[in-house]
Amino acid sequence: MPPETPLLDTVSSPADTRGLSIPQLRQLADELRAETIDAVSQTGGHLGAGLGVVELTVALHHVYETPKDILIWDVGHQAYPHKILTGRRDRIRTLRQGGGLSGFTRRSESEYDPFGAAHAATSVSAALGFAAARDAKGQDNKVVAVIGDGSMSAGMAYEAMNNACETTGQLTVILNDNDMSIAPPVGGMSAYFARLVSGGGYQSLRHLGKAVSKAFPKPLQEAARKAEEYARGMVTGGTFFEELGFYYVGPIDGHDMDALVNVLRNARKIEDKPVLVHVVTQKGKGYAPAENAADKHHAVVKFDVVTGQQAKGPAAAPQYTKVFAQELIKHAELDPKIVAITAAMPSGTGLDLFGQRFPERTFDVGIAEQHAVTFAAGLAADGMKPFCAIYSTFLQRGYDQVVHDVAIQGLPVRFALDRAGLVGADGATHAGSFDIGYLGQLPGMVLMGPSDEAELAQAVATAVAIDDRPSAFRYPRGEGTGVQIPGLAAPFEIGKGRIVREGTAVAILSFGARLADALKAADRLAARGISATVADARFAKPLDVDLILRLARDHEALITVEEGAMGGFGGFVLQALAEHGALDRGLKVRTLTLPDLFQEHDKPDAMLAEAGLDADGIVRGALAALGIANASAAGRRA
Repeated sequence: MPPETPLLDTVSSPADTRGLSIPQLRQLADELRAETIDAVSQTGGHLGAGLGVVELTVALHHVYETPKDILIWDVGHQAYPHKILTGRRDRIRTLRQGGGLSGFTRRSESEYDPFGAAHAATSVSAALGFAAARDAKGQDNKVVAVIGDGSMSAGMAYEAMNNACETTGQLTVILNDNDMSIAPPVGGMSAYFARLVSGGGYQSLRHLGKAVSKAFPKPLQEAARKAEEYARGMVTGGTFFEELGFYYVGPIDGHDMDALVNVLRNARKIEDKPVLVHVVTQKGKGYAPAENAADKHHAVVKFDVVTGQQAKGPAAAPQYTKVFAQELIKHAELDPKIVAITAAMPSGTGLDLFGQRFPERTFDVGIAEQHAVTFAAGLAADGMKPFCAIYSTFLQRGYDQVVHDVAIQGLPVRFALDRAGLVGADGATHAGSFDIGYLGQLPGMVLMGPSDEAELAQAVATAVAIDDRPSAFRYPRGEGTGVQIPGLAAPFEIGKGRIVREGTAVAILSFGARLADALKAADRLAARGISATVADARFAKPLDVDLILRLARDHEALITVEEGAMGGFGGFVLQALAEHGALDRGLKVRTLTLPDLFQEHDKPDAMLAEAGLDADGIVRGALAALGIANASAAGRRA
């Protein structure tokens, strides 16, 4: 007999799941899990969170009429199984590759992605917007937000939930609790109670009780309401969510298909108030290497499916993240006032290493960047030396606190901005494109851009020494250049850059990690007969105005290079040149920045080339500034 056709092969859209039985849905989930593992083994990406929601994904698309019913995934890295079920299976092995599928939900990619997300805790707010729009238009579709994988530690989720009951009567929030931080282990009894309290029988009894209680005096009505609420809270633990105005259901086993389908069907019918369904899942579920890993294989590179072994080759140089952590540890050994803060990214920022050495001086505040910044400000105000290590893209979420709680008060909070610049496969949502501009405009801020790992060590030392104002230093994702790092680096002289190579025709002024390509560009210009000076700015604020004016005076053209958006370092340099009249003498200036668009995900080298920030791009910028259209004219500039 021919082998039976896999169920997954018969599913081209969620509609194909709606006639399946519970046993068939279980089979589909098993096949979907295997497909997810195989795909991510070839592309890399976020694995553990997606494996934990396979059954939930199948159940949601089975019960709800997507895309008419709105389904919003928080963060989006839980959504790989969702992508496979929603017509993107044939492209799933292009995930996070140039020209391929995004690693997160994306509106332009599919009608089943009604809202793009890659930062945490946006789902409930967005879903509430969809619900309010539906109500205003008199429509009857359902709206569901799936939040979890740490996102419930972010205050924005609670702000939205607090507003929900005042905005709509029909909204379902699925709390994907995958780390057991809220619920105890669940089993058949808790699933039974979840089905019971969400079911029509209980709902009818509840409404009858409300109707009867209206005949009582108001004090007795309130007593009856509280009795019902707290009796159910004794069983389910839902009183907190009830106080936010939600009807709470759970906790239920997120891998029990029968329980999921029944509870979701019941929740779909509730229209008099928002519903929160508390689902407990296991991150990495169904794949032993992920289940046994400390981070549940949250994010992986390509790996062997059988062993789970990730295909990481030997690093040619230390990772910038690790260098930061090691240097901070060195200084903390000498200074007990140094403390470190992260917003749910201890391993991503290197603070897991700092935490191993100084657990009592390490604070992980959860996905709460606003709190992290003001918490650091409080520490600084009382004489501590806080290092707030946050990805550049995530610090955007705490910008008001940087301005109001840190900068205005002149507090010496030290910001370590990891993932500054382009980040490859994670794309525009995670690129650190804007920090030079948004920090450099703040009065009193010291903003450093080390060019390599040795200068990163110096930037850490400089931040330790600055005790009268805020400071920040930005560094890229990935490996350094392989330079030697001293035992304990000396601080920079604040606001001073350096000349790396002397030339005569054109000056290339680099801020940050583009220095190596600036030097390559100088070599290529020299091969064309064009002599180039290369300078390392080190600081975007305060600027080394003396260095900038010297470069302007001694060269025909000045090129600034930064891995950041327009309006950053190059803009600051132009302002200084204008203020000192340097532009009046005919100086030719080009500011090389990231392009004025959100770049598509791709390999980092390809993205840098597209942006014109690799060595060839810098050469083109220099030739354009000099007015040289082709190589044959280059000799005149030597």
